[in-house]
Amino acid sequence: MTAHHVFTGLRTALSTSAPFVLLACALVALAYWMLDPNPPRRVVLATGVAQGAYAEFGQRYADRLKKHGIDVELRNTQGAAENLALLRDPSSNVQIGFVQGGASQAPDAETTLKSPLQSLGSMFYEPVWLFYRTDSAQRLLKKPTLDSLSQLAGWRVNIGAAGSGVPHLATELLDANRIEPSTIALSQQPVTPAVIELLESRLDALVLASAPESAMVQMLLQTPGIALFDFAQAEAYTRRFGFLSAVTLPRGVVDLARDMPAADVRMVAPTATLVVREGLHPALAQLFVQAARDVHGNSGWFQRKGDFPNARDGERALAPEAERFYRSGVPFLQRYLPFWLANLFERMWPVLVTIVAVLLPLSRMLPPLYEFRVRSRVFRWYAQLRAVEAEVGRRNPAELARDLDV
Repeated sequence: MTAHHVFTGLRTALSTSAPFVLLACALVALAYWMLDPNPPRRVVLATGVAQGAYAEFGQRYADRLKKHGIDVELRNTQGAAENLALLRDPSSNVQIGFVQGGASQAPDAETTLKSPLQSLGSMFYEPVWLFYRTDSAQRLLKKPTLDSLSQLAGWRVNIGAAGSGVPHLATELLDANRIEPSTIALSQQPVTPAVIELLESRLDALVLASAPESAMVQMLLQTPGIALFDFAQAEAYTRRFGFLSAVTLPRGVVDLARDMPAADVRMVAPTATLVVREGLHPALAQLFVQAARDVHGNSGWFQRKGDFPNARDGERALAPEAERFYRSGVPFLQRYLPFWLANLFERMWPVLVTIVAVLLPLSRMLPPLYEFRVRSRVFRWYAQLRAVEAEVGRRNPAELARDLDV
């Protein structure tokens, strides 16, 4: 068999299978375009005030997603209420944010199937820290300790800046204790100015809702003359407000050497969640919930190792990727392959199987088609051969071969 014959056979096979190959490539390209398996390289995360717990956690998320080629832009805000507003605003480019439990003024609207927001689960406790001056308690109550929120009448109290979830939460707690608004001087300053005013005696108390990683919380816990309110009725508050949990600040957890605090402190805490827009790319949701396990999964002042993150969120539906993670853990392929490759396979294989199932019956047409083309070529050669035989003896052989191009 000559090289010419081999080349001719290959050319016939390729030309026969070319439409089939082009169809397969077109179907794969269409599936890739429709599924969009690879996530965008940039995402905007709404955090909170600088030096707050949200900002600290946001930086940890950014560091972890950077390893997978995802650039997380951190958007500083006043807190949970502003984060919710940004997530609900169609013109905003914020796609994910920290939200405090109970921060929504209309939670019922988000429990419906039509809600544009979904949850990646509960991430950590945000205890309510009520710091007060002991000299203010001595002056107003004739004793150095505050025993009940109902005793705050006549105090100057900062309940957090507008845009955070604290004003709404603090107002609910004060209302539950039947404190008339006219009997208490409430202010809504950001955390840093409020702390300065508390230290300079221009405030008697301030309310924060934050994880203990907050620099301001750490500082106030160790400041002489500043006391932390003990919620003796913590269990009662959790019965009244479903988004609150009763937690305990253990004795000595702040500083074992100095035994700070000197006794267990009972506290109430909403739970912080990661809330995403419904259209967030599934691969990004998967990456964030995996990062949440690294960021929030260890033991802390208020939880044991493995308590967070979890699937509990009574205010919003759980995103499908988060539900998958809490049910099965990290996807199988991502345990052994780079994220981008594992993600591509995981999102494309169902469609690829479908395409193969469609093309397999069509592939059975290739052998008969190839045979038909070969037979057609043979018949054409036979026709030329008969023409040659008919001309033998009547024309010059060289001239005949040139005309027949053989």
